[in-house]
Amino acid sequence: METEARWTADQVLALAPDAASRKAGARLATPAPWSGTGAAGTAVFGLCEGSGSKPYQTAVDVDGPAFRCTCPSRKFPCKHALGLLLLWAEGEAGPVGAAAQPDWVEQWTSARRKKEQDARVAPPRAAGPADAEAAKRRADRRAVRVEGGAAELEQRLTDLLRGGLAGADRGSYQQWDEIAARMVDAQAPGLASRVRELGSLAVGGGDWPSRMLEETALLHLLARGFLGREGLPAALAETVRTRIGFTVDSAELLEGPTLRGQWLILAQYDAADERLTTRRIWLHDARSGRFALLLSFGAAGRAPELTLPAGFLLDAELAYHPSALPLRAALGPHQLLSAHPDTAPAGTAVAAALASYGTALADDPWLDAWPVLLSDVVPIPGRDRWQLADASTEDALPIATASPSLWRLAAISGGHPTTVFGELSPAGMRPLAAWPSGEAEPISL
Repeated sequence: METEARWTADQVLALAPDAASRKAGARLATPAPWSGTGAAGTAVFGLCEGSGSKPYQTAVDVDGPAFRCTCPSRKFPCKHALGLLLLWAEGEAGPVGAAAQPDWVEQWTSARRKKEQDARVAPPRAAGPADAEAAKRRADRRAVRVEGGAAELEQRLTDLLRGGLAGADRGSYQQWDEIAARMVDAQAPGLASRVRELGSLAVGGGDWPSRMLEETALLHLLARGFLGREGLPAALAETVRTRIGFTVDSAELLEGPTLRGQWLILAQYDAADERLTTRRIWLHDARSGRFALLLSFGAAGRAPELTLPAGFLLDAELAYHPSALPLRAALGPHQLLSAHPDTAPAGTAVAAALASYGTALADDPWLDAWPVLLSDVVPIPGRDRWQLADASTEDALPIATASPSLWRLAAISGGHPTTVFGELSPAGMRPLAAWPSGEAEPISL
């Protein structure tokens, strides 16, 4: 018997790792290439005709969600999983009705449940004294290397400012890439990433001198912060370490204090470069009012495996990474709930969002994105840039970049106040999801 509430087409398409997968999945959302489709419990399954002699076995466990397909694609979910879920989203009267699980689906779901159960009952890791000592030696060696890299970077920045920024745009990007490579050698990937950003500003045109001066100041502050970390408050020192590129193992975090709640999945999107694909998933717990950011990574050209549909509730334990401003979290035991919230989440006014952002920057000057959930705002198109205007005051937030999704936001609003979630940065707000008036399910932007 089928027990899970069906998703909407928007929620399915929001899981697509890229635009190409979204289009390909939509093309497969027709009954013609499918056979043996069905849904039972938390599993949705079917056979899809492909280029091979045998149809691809495609299954989705919507409780994870998790995906299985015998196609050669390295994307999660692949186009076949998306097409199958779009057919399932049409309802019980559609092509994917309730049916008994075939053996291959039952074996897969059983293996998943056993793996989850084993993970829950596995004893905590116990590191012996020798391991602890070895880990400390490695940490000390890395700290020395990072200190050397930070000191070298300080000298480079001093030379840059002594010569002036006026000619920085006449050099090639290669000089910045070389400095970034030196920071990678020093095991400080956070510094390397910010150096590359400096290089892109220098060759990017526009009002680059002022932006470059701001980024240079933040980079200088980060390098000096690490060199003087012993004199910083503990929480700020952890923030500096995180921004430098030190990480904490998720399993180790989850062995400590966790926060249990029913987290609303607000948005999910990917950012890719030539090295890595990073998936950002934002969660919000209405009871505590806290946000949480889950990060998942995949190799270049390959989508991360963690996928959560926006608009659903996730019953989960989270452990925040140490920071003066805890946002990033590790995901512990969790279950995707079939029930949806009855209403859109409660947000704040524009003035309150700006105040919270100012407080956040005081705690973490290197913060690249601050989550804000706004209620009763109206998107206002402009010649130079759009704004989100508070319906009851004269306050407004600039929208960071123009994109076709802004017209979708305008259509959702229809000129009326709506709820919008997004990331706030010095450039403005990046809308990620919106709730039409009177609706409880978000539309991803």
